[in-house]
Amino acid sequence: MRYLPLTPDDREAMLAAIGAKSIDDLFIDVPQAARRDGFVDLPRVAGELEVERALSAMASKNATAGTAPFFCGAGAYKHHIPATVDHVIQRSEFLTSYTPYQPEIAQGTLQYLYEFQTQVANLTGMEVANASLYDGSTAMAEGVLMATRVTRRNKAVVSGGVHPHYVKATETVVHAVGVETEALTAAVDAEDAVIAAIDKDTACVVVQTPNVFGTATDVTKIAEAAHAAGALLIVVVTEAVSMGLLKSPGEMGADIVAAEGQSIGNALNFGGPYIGLFATREKLLRQTPGRYCGETVDAEGKRGFVLTLSTREQHIRRDKATSNICTNSGLCCLAFSIHMSLLGETGLRQLALLNHEKALATRDALAAIPGVEVLTPRFFNEFAVKLPKNAAEVVQTMADNGILCGVPYSRLAPDAGLDDVLLVAATETTLDADIKILAGALAKVLAA
Repeated sequence: MRYLPLTPDDREAMLAAIGAKSIDDLFIDVPQAARRDGFVDLPRVAGELEVERALSAMASKNATAGTAPFFCGAGAYKHHIPATVDHVIQRSEFLTSYTPYQPEIAQGTLQYLYEFQTQVANLTGMEVANASLYDGSTAMAEGVLMATRVTRRNKAVVSGGVHPHYVKATETVVHAVGVETEALTAAVDAEDAVIAAIDKDTACVVVQTPNVFGTATDVTKIAEAAHAAGALLIVVVTEAVSMGLLKSPGEMGADIVAAEGQSIGNALNFGGPYIGLFATREKLLRQTPGRYCGETVDAEGKRGFVLTLSTREQHIRRDKATSNICTNSGLCCLAFSIHMSLLGETGLRQLALLNHEKALATRDALAAIPGVEVLTPRFFNEFAVKLPKNAAEVVQTMADNGILCGVPYSRLAPDAGLDDVLLVAATETTLDADIKILAGALAKVLAA
């Protein structure tokens, strides 16, 4: 049997059926600027060992988070992941089907998803949580769509403190079905500004705390204003560990919480896969995207777990589905749940406090550098500073010297006019020596 079963005649027949003259016609919508002329700069013919060596040489040019002083955050955070997490996720109890539609063979999967829901609900201060969504940004998009179904309105007001990538991802999803978004101008500390933008057409107000600039805000007043106008409040959280120290979204009046759970149990992983946390109030449960696992008993009265609710595209008509993102990030859920179980409530609070202390020490070190202005008034483990030079250029210079000093805001929003703003994050993995190295090197770069 041929590994590639299509013959030239097969290809011709398929192209003719769709009215294409060649394979190249299938890519006609790709802009010319995005197309490559010729081949990649690699040997045309090489053995496995040669290819491995060439690719390893390319990979060695990367600077990973664990090999240098690392102060990058902006929605993805370096935390210590206990070795126990990677060990337990490999146990046979959890090596069941990815999609747990047959409870008789997927009890391990169903149980940890049930426990995961419980942990997320407690963490966010909400009544119910699903299992689960793709990542934080798509969770926000699903929250906006859910709000439009609940309120029968068609507009989302988005705070200027929401991560720009979250905003773009949400717009991509919701604009496709005709939902309007009003994204406010980027601002370090202006969550209250969203109140003025709420009107009778507003389905939901979306705020983030701590926001993309690191600012932590009690959004209770925003919740009250949204509810008074008949709108829902969606609270976005990109750093899950922060909920171990700060007031939970549920305590502040959130109707929907869309969060990124990467910080707990999941490494940076070169940008993914991550895990979307989604929680809401019980009265809104049937409009929730994704799936819910529930506890039950079998015919013999023994405890068991089943899928209780699943209103996704696989199970009902596409136009009636609450979500068309087909994943529950099951393995990432498991890692999250194991890490949370290891920490417990006390451990999570201690971890969160340590993160805050490291950020304070980093803030103090940078604030002492001439020309550096700390912009974030109150924060958890991340803050923004204004530099006397272009932040992206400073980051590149620091990286060339083996220090990953943060994320320039222009990387997230190139047209925001905040080219001198740098986002700096510190976690429990930040060493005191790293902070001294950062401050010393940054002072030299700015003085040059």
